[in-house]
Amino acid sequence: MTRRTFAASLIASLPCAVFAGETARDRGQRLIDKTIEGLGGDAFRKMRTRTEIGRASSFYRDQLTGYSQSRIYTKYLEPDSDAKILELQRQVFGNKKDDGAVLFTTNEGYDVTYRGAKPLADDKVQQFRETTLHDIFYILRERLSEPGIEFEGVGADIVENQPVEAFDIYDSENRNIRVWVNADTFLPVKQRYYRFDPVIGERREEVTRYTTWRAAGNGIMWPHAISRERDTEMVSELRSERVTVNDPLPDSLFELPNGIKVLKK
Repeated sequence: MTRRTFAASLIASLPCAVFAGETARDRGQRLIDKTIEGLGGDAFRKMRTRTEIGRASSFYRDQLTGYSQSRIYTKYLEPDSDAKILELQRQVFGNKKDDGAVLFTTNEGYDVTYRGAKPLADDKVQQFRETTLHDIFYILRERLSEPGIEFEGVGADIVENQPVEAFDIYDSENRNIRVWVNADTFLPVKQRYYRFDPVIGERREEVTRYTTWRAAGNGIMWPHAISRERDTEMVSELRSERVTVNDPLPDSLFELPNGIKVLKK
């Protein structure tokens, strides 16, 4: 039996058979519901904070360029018409208190060090915003009731050496995200979207892979290994040693310190 024949027979035997009369949109909604259930159901949808502690790596042209301890703090907000995204994030790299942090508020971003808070370049803030809006977990947590958002089932496949089902997500601003979920657990395996990069004037492929799934508390599952690729080249990887949810993170963690000097961009 050839590899292609084996793959075809494996896909045909997947436990994710299409239901009789099920449309692409029906299949998409079913997969969305199953994915939410696999992530923890209502506990996942009501998650307020998340803390990821581990090590982060950065790459350039597939070569390792940085490696450090990391702490990623995330806080979800209630719907607010003035906020571009309903998520706050503080990224801390290094093991020293004065190593600084990168802070993303609802509309802005800062590189915070002992010298002060330097606003991030507009393209960096926009990239973080687009990455968040395309993120499958953010979509399932914050965007399901958004006007114009639609889901369509694509079908069964083999991805990362495991049987998967795929679905597409479309929104009113012509964003398109394809997500592959494990056919048994319905936990995300991979996602892909394309974005226009104004710096180079071309469309770029952004791929994220999720592995090493573990319980994060409150019945919520979370990937402890997340890698990101751009145009088939690795750009970053986060390997968490510990992930916890709903920790009582103080508001100050996501705000600029009182009296800090705001530097020029």
